[in-house]
Amino acid sequence: MKTILITGGTGFLGSNLAKRLIKDGNRVICVDNNYTGRMENVEEIKESPQFSFIYHDVCAPLKVAEKVDQIYNMACPASPPAYQGKHSIETTKTCVMGAINMLELAKEHNATILQCSTSEIYGEPLVHPQVESYRGNVNPIGIRSCYDEGKRCAESLFFDYHRHEGVNIKVIRIFNTYGPNMDPKDGRVISNFICQALLGKDITIYGDGSQTRSFCYVDDLIEAMVRMMNSDKEFTGPVNLGNPGEFTMKELADLVVKKIQSTSKIVFKELPSDDPTQRRPDISLAKKMLNWQPQIDLDAGLEKTIVYFKGQLNIQ
Repeated sequence: MKTILITGGTGFLGSNLAKRLIKDGNRVICVDNNYTGRMENVEEIKESPQFSFIYHDVCAPLKVAEKVDQIYNMACPASPPAYQGKHSIETTKTCVMGAINMLELAKEHNATILQCSTSEIYGEPLVHPQVESYRGNVNPIGIRSCYDEGKRCAESLFFDYHRHEGVNIKVIRIFNTYGPNMDPKDGRVISNFICQALLGKDITIYGDGSQTRSFCYVDDLIEAMVRMMNSDKEFTGPVNLGNPGEFTMKELADLVVKKIQSTSKIVFKELPSDDPTQRRPDISLAKKMLNWQPQIDLDAGLEKTIVYFKGQLNIQ
């Protein structure tokens, strides 16, 4: 049995990872300040003897008495409404100071630490699909830069701790992921579209609907994360993790309306500043090094996610 610490453990991805790791027989220490995480996400495992929760902001150093074998650093708001505006400074602090504090903890425990980075480090990409060697096209002073540049700085810190402090690291770049435990109010495109359609509200598309994203179902991503954490020590990444299927926002909205049989109408609003127009991962490296590729297509994933949101919204 490994003792595994997850920062951001009550969030969408962190809670799904915690359930998987406990199912695999591990002990899980969940660390979160519940800024965007929710205790209800870990309701079914919180009484397990393999689970414990620490209320903590990763911007402050963390001491853990028991020996920690692995750390998944996932603490950071990941939806634009949560990390923009008045929360932008806290977002940068979480990315940078959180990375330093968790790297120090990994160094103290001689633990392997995995950084959950993001496709946002590529910015408005000039290379399509995006490969790990592409260095990105990011606006360093835009409204999204707190997250984009924060995550880029965190990657830099991880590799410097690896080079100069001998910390065992893994770095993944997560592309759009969806599924159960998403917050209905988190402002991400799939949660927005599904909730709007279920409630019969207008479905809001920002821009003309031609911008693209690639959507990975959460179970596929969690499988890849576990494989990455337990891969050869020499393989540090970064590695893209996501589903290479590419859809326009209009195609996604039409599919959600069709699956829910909603009466919702699609309305178009101005595209926010620095919102990427294309996003699709090249996952050749993940296929080669992790023997991984997504198994759940968008149609099947949406079915599962719609059922989840019906429960969240108390819709029969």
